[in-house]
Amino acid sequence: MYFQQFYLGCLAHASYMFGSQGEAIVVDPQRDVEIYLEAAQKNGLAIRHIFETHLHADFVSGHKELAQRTGAKIYVGAAAGAKFEHVPLHEGFELQAGDVCVRALETPGHTPESICLVVSDCARGDEPWAVLTGDTLFIGDVGRPDLSPTHTSEELADRLYDSLHHKLMTLPDKTLVYPAHGAGSLCGRNMRAESSSTIGTERLTNWALQIKTREDFVAQMTSNLPARPEYFAQDAAINREGAAALDDLPSLPPIGPAELQEQIRQGVTVVDVRHQDAFAAAHIPCSINIPLSGQFASWAGAVLGLSARPVLIADSDQQIAEARMRLARVGIEDIAGYLEGGIAAWKAAGLPLTHVPQVTVQELKQQVKSGAVRVLDVRRAAEFEAGHIDGARWHALDDFKRNLPEFGKATTLAVHCKGGYRSMIACSFLQRAGHENIINVIGGFDAWQKEGLPVTTQATAATSA
Repeated sequence: MYFQQFYLGCLAHASYMFGSQGEAIVVDPQRDVEIYLEAAQKNGLAIRHIFETHLHADFVSGHKELAQRTGAKIYVGAAAGAKFEHVPLHEGFELQAGDVCVRALETPGHTPESICLVVSDCARGDEPWAVLTGDTLFIGDVGRPDLSPTHTSEELADRLYDSLHHKLMTLPDKTLVYPAHGAGSLCGRNMRAESSSTIGTERLTNWALQIKTREDFVAQMTSNLPARPEYFAQDAAINREGAAALDDLPSLPPIGPAELQEQIRQGVTVVDVRHQDAFAAAHIPCSINIPLSGQFASWAGAVLGLSARPVLIADSDQQIAEARMRLARVGIEDIAGYLEGGIAAWKAAGLPLTHVPQVTVQELKQQVKSGAVRVLDVRRAAEFEAGHIDGARWHALDDFKRNLPEFGKATTLAVHCKGGYRSMIACSFLQRAGHENIINVIGGFDAWQKEGLPVTTQATAATSA
């Protein structure tokens, strides 16, 4: 049996293709589907079946385009209300592709329509070999229950308890577990970094499976959840309809420096995708830095939203193409264009540039001691509560789209996150809002800890600005 996991780091998303005897099944495909077509051709397989474990909220799926290009059937939970041609899945549905047998389990909880797929090698018997758990069971975690517009978090958490204990935990301990997301995804809270696990390992180590009672499980599943990005509901709606093929998107128009300067005056959103250090050294005033070097698409969706219609700035045509693709993966399709010639062209036109000063953690320590700066921590709540710089104010980057932290525009702010990626995004937003003295902390809280500098967990400091 052929089996392959495709892991997309920028979205912490795992999709799968498996099959035998020339027939293949794809599960939870990413937006750009060429990778599955290439893998199928390489392995002498024809893609005949496409399963969606649920309507994904954090990315736009390629199921519709992949079906159009291969003639494959799409299968999705009956409760999804899918608008595209599909086979509605119910408990016990079975499919055989060559020697591979697939059995569907209805596992509501993360969403009402969530399913898991039990995979067996029929040539060796009916014993489950693996289970593809979607966003129901992760490695070290379970799916969040607060993403449904039709069910309360408490209702879905209650269903999730049954799905875990009465469905998945009845599988043999040696059954391999392959989820749809890994560490860094906002679809859970505490995922481990491994790409797979087993039912037995999760039974013993997964924190959510150690909760003894249904009541405690529901209470813990519905408290202290990470912020839910606005675009999640929009992506789920796109996936219910089925996204257009990527080739249908229009080409991006080049924009000259003078034209872009006028557009900025009119309020256009400018997104600079270069590395944060390049942005810090020199960038166009009012531009936002979301570097391609990190979870670019997720943060673009969270802090910009799907209707932002940005102009892109990059170092090369290759970066523009990559940014365009990664934005489409979360549903940001309407791109206004890109700065032709990049920052070099802007500079050659004699137009103004600005910068973001950066400090090391040792320099920050001295500035804090002298009272020269205020410290702003833009990590998530759980990170802040686990340890932070004494006196730091907290305002998670996830909340910047709704509201910025409240400081005087002349306040000198040293901004940090875990490693320096999120903090530069935050710095660019604050600069665009008119804050005059913004400093980025190189290496973030990781560097602070590595230097052995003092950390506190006192709740009195954990007040969002």
